Amino acid sequence: MEFKVHSNDSKNRDEEKLPLLRNIKVREAERNQIQKAISQTFQSTAHLANLLPTGSVLAFQLLSPIFTNLGNCDSVSRFMTAGLVALCGASCFLSSFTDSFRDSKGKISYGFATFSGLWIIDGSTTLPAELAARYRLRSIDFLHAVMSILVFAAVALFDQNVVNCFFPTPSKETQEILTALPVGIGVVCSMLFVLFPTQRHGIGFPLSAN
Repeated sequence: MEFKVHSNDSKNRDEEKLPLLRNIKVREAERNQIQKAISQTFQSTAHLANLLPTGSVLAFQLLSPIFTNLGNCDSVSRFMTAGLVALCGASCFLSSFTDSFRDSKGKISYGFATFSGLWIIDGSTTLPAELAARYRLRSIDFLHAVMSILVFAAVALFDQNVVNCFFPTPSKETQEILTALPVGIGVVCSMLFVLFPTQRHGIGFPLSAN
C-alpha cells in the first residue's frame, strides 16, 4: 500500500496567496469607486450645461483655454478670464427672460418677456394683446435667471483652467470647497429646475415642436 503524505507547503502557499488576492480586490474596488466618481463628475457637468443656453456655454468652453493660457494666468489673462466669466454669466441671466414665437407660417421670432407681453427683437411682428399676455414676465423667470447664474458658476468651477487661474495654489480647505461647491449647486439647482420647470424657449434653448 502507498501512503500519501501531504506537506504543509501547499497550505502555506495557499495562505500566502489569500492576502494577495484580497489586496487585489481592494485595489480594484478603489479603482471602480474612483472611476464612478469621475464618471459622475462628467455626467453632472453635462447635465448642468443642458440647463444653460448653448451659445454661452460653447463660447465659454472655447475661449476659456485661450483666455486662461491653459491655467497659467498672469494679471492680464486673469482680468480677461474674469471678464469672460462675467459676460457669459450675464448672457445666461438675460437669456432666461427671452422667449420665442412661432407664427402660422412657421416663422420663429425671438423676443424679451416684459410685464406687458413679449417684445419682438427684430420688430417683424406684433402679437395681439391676448396672445402677448401668455408671454408676460413672471416671478418664476427671476428664479430661473438666478439659478442660471449659479449653474454657470458651477460649470466654470468644473473648468480646471479657470480654477488654476484664480486659485493657483489653493489651501486644503479651499480645495475642498472648490470640489464640493459645484456638486452642491448642481444638485440643488437641478431639483429646483425639476420642481419649477420653465415653459420658455428662448435664445440658446431648444424650441418646442408646436
